[in-house]
Amino acid sequence: MKALIENFTTQLQEALAIGKKSKYTFPEVTFGEVVVSGLGGSGIGASIVQEYVYDKLDIPFLVNKNYVIPKFVNARTLFIACSYSGNTEETLQAVELARKAKAVIVCISSGGELSVFAKKNNYPLIEIPGGLQPRACLGYSLVQLLFILKKAKLLKAAFEKEIADAIVRINKDTKAMQKKALSVASCLVDKQVAIYTTAGKEGLAIRFKQQLNENAKILGWSNVIPEMTHNEIVGWRAANKDVAVIFCYHALDFPKNLKRLQILKKVVKKYHPDVSEISIKGESYLEQAFYFIHLTDWVSFHLSSLNGHDPIEVKVIDYLKSEMAKK
Repeated sequence: MKALIENFTTQLQEALAIGKKSKYTFPEVTFGEVVVSGLGGSGIGASIVQEYVYDKLDIPFLVNKNYVIPKFVNARTLFIACSYSGNTEETLQAVELARKAKAVIVCISSGGELSVFAKKNNYPLIEIPGGLQPRACLGYSLVQLLFILKKAKLLKAAFEKEIADAIVRINKDTKAMQKKALSVASCLVDKQVAIYTTAGKEGLAIRFKQQLNENAKILGWSNVIPEMTHNEIVGWRAANKDVAVIFCYHALDFPKNLKRLQILKKVVKKYHPDVSEISIKGESYLEQAFYFIHLTDWVSFHLSSLNGHDPIEVKVIDYLKSEMAKK
């Protein structure tokens, strides 16, 4: 896992190269919506892209993390099936339903049954490097989603520069990011973790939580301002030494949300005097996103070591899959 995290910017560079050289076309259709079907490490990239395109697409962008698909999926739907292994059963069933609904389908995978499905039905297949941990390959799949939107003439190419800028920033700040990650991780030992961020970064907070779940083997949750200041804030009324709190934000986030975050921090500090903060760096959304992903991947890795766990091991997921495979 350490090597995979260390090579994150190389992965982003490779992902850009894959996206640029991929050759596929779309039928002459005016898309009514985009639906991306994927779970776990193959689905969280879509959640992040959803927030990136929030103010950029003229049509809805939906992330589907289920066996079934929305009833509105039809011949004007751009349906993207994303499964790193190619064997995610929920995604395989969803894309088959999309085929029956006559959606315009594109597949992203390193192989497996999804690749077979795409080739059998002559759907565009974007192949990404295989044999790695899906959760460590977010860069590959996320970048391909952006290229698909570009080739579908739904998104302009500005994202390529944003990713290039992210690569430069991460490479430049590597030592500082490592130091910050270890500092944050040291505050999370033997704790559950509450991650709070601002609207527009929910996908990033969920990704952070997921990495803490899988790499560090801990429980936790995430929530977003302003929504949580209308409900969850009320739950902060007693000390809980088993919970650590992290506030994640960018200095140029929407001012009202930053004000709410500062008020929330005061409320939490009444019961948790020691909280951690992650100030996200970057000029653009994607630069911020990849900076945050890389930094928090290191947090999860360092915490796995501090908690005495192997970051690769996910035996309980393997057990669940084996049970699901039984007739």
